[in-house]
Parts: sequence; C-alpha cells; structure tokens
Amino acid sequence: MLYREAGQFKTTYVADQQIFPILQDRVFVLAVIVVAFLAAPMFASPYLYTEILIPFLILSLAAIGLNILVGYCGQVSLGTGGFMAVGAYAAYNLWLRVPEINNLVVVFLFGGVMAAAVGILFGIPSLRIKGFYLAVATLASQFFLDWLFARVKWLTNYTPSGSVAVGNLSVFGWKIETPADRYLLILGLVVVATLVAKNLVRGHIGRSWMAIRDMDIAAEIIGFRPLRTKLTAFAVSSFFIGVAGAMWAFLRLGAWEPLAFDINRSFQILFMVIIGGLGSLLGSFLGAAFIVLMPILLNQLPGWFGIRMSTALLSHLEFMVFGAMIVFFLIVEPHGLARLWAVAKEKLRLWPFPH
Repeated sequence: MLYREAGQFKTTYVADQQIFPILQDRVFVLAVIVVAFLAAPMFASPYLYTEILIPFLILSLAAIGLNILVGYCGQVSLGTGGFMAVGAYAAYNLWLRVPEINNLVVVFLFGGVMAAAVGILFGIPSLRIKGFYLAVATLASQFFLDWLFARVKWLTNYTPSGSVAVGNLSVFGWKIETPADRYLLILGLVVVATLVAKNLVRGHIGRSWMAIRDMDIAAEIIGFRPLRTKLTAFAVSSFFIGVAGAMWAFLRLGAWEPLAFDINRSFQILFMVIIGGLGSLLGSFLGAAFIVLMPILLNQLPGWFGIRMSTALLSHLEFMVFGAMIVFFLIVEPHGLARLWAVAKEKLRLWPFPH
C-alpha cells in the first residue's frame, strides 16, 4: 500500500519526463542523498570512509562508465583499467607540471578528457569488429597502456620505481585533508556525474546507443551513424572511467604505480557491471557495493562462527564466490541485481493484494 502510483497524475510534459516519475522514488532518492551528505560525515569512522564508502563511490563511477559502453551500446571492453590509468596519470602530470592549477575538479576533468581521447582512438576498430574480437582489441589497449606507463619515465616524473605521490590537495580553496573531506568531494562529483549519465542515456544519444546495441544494421538503416554513435559511447564511457581513475589515484591511494590499474582492475569493474545489471545505472551502484563489501564479509564471516582460515584460502574463496555469482546471474537473472530490485518494486505495487 505504500508504493502506489494511483492518484499521481501528470498534467504537464515536464512532469511526464521526470527522471523519477513516482513520488515514492523521488522521496527515497532524496533521502539517500541527504543521509549520504549529512548523516555519514557525523557518524562514519575513518575505516568506514577509507575502506568502504570512498572505494564504493569511485568504483561505482567507473562501473557507470563501463556500463554506458557495454550495457547501453553493446560494445565489449576489457581495457577499463588502462583508461583509469590514463585519467590518473594525465591528472597527475597536469597537477605536477602546472602547479598554478591546484584545483582537483579541473585536474579530474582534464584526466577524463584525456581518457576520452584515448578511448576514441581505441574505439575506432569497433566499426569493423564486435563481440569477442572487440574484447580482444580493448584487451590489447590494456596491455599497451600498462607498458606505456611502466616504460615512459616522463609520465611518472622519472621516479626509479615508477611510483608517484600527490599532496596538498584543494578544491576552490577548500583544503582536502581528512577522509571526510575526500568523501564529500567524491560524493558530490559522483552525484553530478550520475545525473549527467542518466540524462544522456534517456535522451537522443542514449537511444542511439541502445539502437546500435540491439541491432546495428537496423539502426544504420533508420538513420543512426554507427561510427559516430560507437565513438561517442567510447568517449563518454572513457571520460567517466578516466575521472574515476583520477579520483582513485588522488583521493583513494595518494601514492600509486602502474600496477594499481592492471588487468585485474578491468575485470573487477566488468564483474560489477555483470552482477549489478547491464544497461542500468542503479546496477552499477549495486554491483560496486557487492564487490566492495563481499571481500570484507568473507574475511569476517569465519571469525563470527569461530572458524580459522588462512589469508590465502580467504582470497581463493573470494574469487570462487565472484565466479559463482557471475555464473548465477548470467543463467538465472541476466539483468543482475538491478532486475531483482525492479521485481521487488513491482511486487510492492500489488502488496498486500494478490492481483
């Protein structure tokens, strides 16, 4: 009875085109945002910031970027870690070599733009190849970018180990010093980026992506240009991923090396999209929450039951659970956790009546 559309009349085009047309959805999303901005800074501990909230938000943004490419446009990509590295090192070099621009927002946007440019470059083959062949091409971009950042010493400021570090961060004069400061900055950027992504996928650009995903030949016949549409998806996706990579480097790690964005990072983001749900922005958040929280739960669960396990065994169990969950969702519910949430909302519309 609480989740009802009855009596919610839409009398204008603006009301009909709202992102959340149902009042209960608007109230729920607004409450989540208010809690995230106000309640979390008051009650969260440093551990909750650094190990759960900050990784969850940044990886959610990266998953949104990959979901735009894979879920909405149907272009398989295994180079997410490389594009995150492009954003991280581009932002680092701007921050290092142009000290007058000591503004993280500008630095992150520059990292996103550079990642978008690299994404367009590696997205050109998508006009001729698709499916597993495109996945191999993007995998090649991952290995090439790993080699680039490990071998071109200028990108890492000629450090012998290849490790770089940042400090004295600020945004429009606001010093970013504590975990709470980093969390609030990341949260604000993720909220804005999610709003932009939502409006993109529900507009003309998003419809062109979905037309290419469903049947590229038919989309071309009705007037969509495949090359421009695919490259647009690669650019937007890589931009979001590049910004996420820059935030991961500056606000999560502080000091990093090229191995921080290796092939394992690409698979981690892909797992988030598959488990959360392809073609769903909500699924990106749900998948990121699952990937971030599951290792912590697996580490704590044996202790709760008095079972002693080695660290190596727990690490292997983590991979086994991820693999089992991916197989489960591909077979039972291909649309992931987002679909389960949609089914629950449909049931709430009828509850407590059976029809």
